[in-house]
Amino acid sequence: MADTPMMQQYARIKEKYSDCILFFRLGDFYEMFGEDAVVASKELDLVLTSRSKNMPEEEKIPMCGIPYHASEGYIARLLAKGYKIAICEQMEDPKLAKGLVSRDVIRIITPGTAIESSMLDESRNNFICAVVMSGDGAGVCFCDISTGEAFCTEFGGGESERHVINELGRFAPSEVLLCGAAAQNSDVSGFVTDKLCRTVEKISDGFVDSGTADELVKKQFGAAGLTFGDGRPAALAASACASLLKYLYDTQKTDLSHIRTLNFYESGQFMELDYTARRNLELCETLRSGEKKGSLLWVLDRTKTPMGGRLIRSWIEKPLLNPAAIGRRLSAVEELTRNNALRDMLFAELKGISDIERIIGRVVYGTANGRDLRSLSEAAKHLPKIRGLLSGARSGLLNETRAQLDELTDIVGLIDRAIVDDPPFSIREGGFIRDGYSEEVDRLREIVSGGRGSVASIEARERERTGIKTLKVGYNRVFGYYIEVRKSGVDLIPDNYIRKQTLADRERYITEELKEMESTILTANERITALEYELFTGLRNTIAGEINRIQRTAQAVARLDVLCSFAETAYREHYCRPDIDDSDRIEIIDGRHPVVERVLSNGMFVPNDTRLDGGENLVSIITGPNMAGKSTYMRQVALIVLMAQAGSFVPARQARIGVVDRIFTRIGASDDLASGQSTFMVEMSEVAEILRGATSRSLLILDEIGRGTSTFDGMAIARAVLEWVSDKKRLGAKTLFATHYHELTALEKELSGVKNYNVAVKKRGREIIFLRKIVPGGTDDSYGIEVARLAGLPEALIVRAGEILESLEAGAPVELEKRRARAEEKRNLQDGQISMFDIGDREVTDLLRKTEPDTLTPIEALNLIYELKKKLQ
Repeated sequence: MADTPMMQQYARIKEKYSDCILFFRLGDFYEMFGEDAVVASKELDLVLTSRSKNMPEEEKIPMCGIPYHASEGYIARLLAKGYKIAICEQMEDPKLAKGLVSRDVIRIITPGTAIESSMLDESRNNFICAVVMSGDGAGVCFCDISTGEAFCTEFGGGESERHVINELGRFAPSEVLLCGAAAQNSDVSGFVTDKLCRTVEKISDGFVDSGTADELVKKQFGAAGLTFGDGRPAALAASACASLLKYLYDTQKTDLSHIRTLNFYESGQFMELDYTARRNLELCETLRSGEKKGSLLWVLDRTKTPMGGRLIRSWIEKPLLNPAAIGRRLSAVEELTRNNALRDMLFAELKGISDIERIIGRVVYGTANGRDLRSLSEAAKHLPKIRGLLSGARSGLLNETRAQLDELTDIVGLIDRAIVDDPPFSIREGGFIRDGYSEEVDRLREIVSGGRGSVASIEARERERTGIKTLKVGYNRVFGYYIEVRKSGVDLIPDNYIRKQTLADRERYITEELKEMESTILTANERITALEYELFTGLRNTIAGEINRIQRTAQAVARLDVLCSFAETAYREHYCRPDIDDSDRIEIIDGRHPVVERVLSNGMFVPNDTRLDGGENLVSIITGPNMAGKSTYMRQVALIVLMAQAGSFVPARQARIGVVDRIFTRIGASDDLASGQSTFMVEMSEVAEILRGATSRSLLILDEIGRGTSTFDGMAIARAVLEWVSDKKRLGAKTLFATHYHELTALEKELSGVKNYNVAVKKRGREIIFLRKIVPGGTDDSYGIEVARLAGLPEALIVRAGEILESLEAGAPVELEKRRARAEEKRNLQDGQISMFDIGDREVTDLLRKTEPDTLTPIEALNLIYELKKKLQ
């Protein structure tokens, strides 16, 4: 490949970044060569060509390229497929270079380090994560470099691996760095690759058990070493943080001063939710399609700003455990819920605020352009009005938010004086500095405009002097300024004209005067472009120096946006403020499922009560048919608890929530073919995780435990689980337990704290009506055959299933259907009778299926009944 000096240069750079696709700047294009070109052409649908076209086929070098100004879209597509891109730029002006232009990699873009808005989803954070494991402990650090947010924590003891996996599920990073021990841990690395579908970047253990980790953390964040609340050093958290910082320094090669606050949190600060619970409860996306619509986030998110959209997702995924902190949020939501006018005015202002967090990130990073600064200015113009609206707020959190809001009037004034209203996209081509901001720019612009006036003056003067009426002065980028004369006027050309170009019907000339004017104009233009870039860089650096004020303001805007969103949802959906305390009680009156209720357009959701505590109502065994609403009811209880601890009002008439440390779910299962696990194995693995991780302050949602194996095995396992969770010496966790094993209802009399409930069903003939109401007591009927009829199974099959059920319940042998049918036919013939039941029943069923009850008049309904009876007779 190294056949020319340039290709030798390429080869040297590529060798340093062999794990990246190298974008090699050549003029106005990024070129890719060799294997990079082959990969890029396939992934980006680019035409693959080659260098050295005259060489033998086997020696040709594949190449492809993209325009540098359109590179973001192509890079985003490669990032989405997990590739890393090294950006190699020209480090000097090719016009001034002596020999080969100097080039070097200025940045490596990876899935977790993208900051450009075109590469990111504004409604969610783009985290990169580092995991360090040593012994039985682990440290994790998450960072979104587009916003400057950073979080880290540390776990000890035998459960650290499970905690790490839960945090990975909570933050859902785009890129994961694993130290040696973590990379070798099959559960952690498997979760990253199989569940999160991320590639693993292996990093060294250089910072593990090393004092240099604290030094690097202190250098970046300017804080003391990381310690737990009791003063113990969090060495593994520091190692994870240092490992991540080292990776960012190596790949970004620029200032990371916008990453200035490290949020160190400990177990016990947020409700911990494992990956299964997040998916089953459909917090931010649906289980089936992975879409936001149909999730809890879809119901609650009415935010108006990108920052608010990201923060509300974080609050939902990290419910609080401190009743006082939860109460502060609820008080703010209550005030905004009661004051519709205030909420509407705040929303009106919030709508005009763009993504301040990510704009200031790009400002510090050095990639912000004129349009970014204009967006920052326009967003900041709404801040004074918001502060004014909050001046009468009573809740502590709203007052704190107001105090944190900086109006940024000085920054607005600076940007408005410097940047034109509609700046061009590129800051390398000028045209974005406003007149009056720089005396030198204004002077040079006068020279340019004066020079252009001189062109018209020269043209008029030369026409008069030569007598050539068709003479005109023109310009193009190849020849610069020229005098153009048609062939008919060539005889009148003066001696001082120098021929420059001959065309078919005209000639082009230059003069010394024209050359001097051109030099003046072009020199001024080049100086203007360079000076505007210099001024913009200075302006950008000035704004970067105010990052602390801007970030704090962005955080305040985000918090206000989420509180308004919670309030708007509470007002429109008729939610109530829950009472939050440290008790072991969960009392919900007329609770509703927030998502199902929103989806039901007719407003016919049936509310239900819930009573759980650490005493007589520890475990609720819920029986009833499939499709009756058991799973919906249990999920709604979990969601109401989670919403309350996130600081939201809840869908109920009244609620009292004793803080829950964790919510576990075991709802539904499917074969995990990739790992060779059956449905039953997946189910048992999830139950084992629940029993290992739950505490007496946890909430357990268990649906159909033991259904994946034989009846007696399943029943035995289900009973054993119930005995375990209700035993306060072993666990004693508040539990909702749905089952079809009706024999388990006997436990109400045998175990303390166990209560029976069932979903009320009304039976009318062979039909059942689901009343969706949870009532005390058990049930001994699953209504399986009736549900099968509702599902549309053939009527003959339903009839046969009923016959088999009667035989099984009577303890009699089940006779084969064909043998039974022949015996029945023989009896009918002996009696001289022919049964018309099957024929009539099928006709009745077909007629009913074709009938639309809502369209029948009373007389038509009466006639239909007569017709049905006639067919049956």
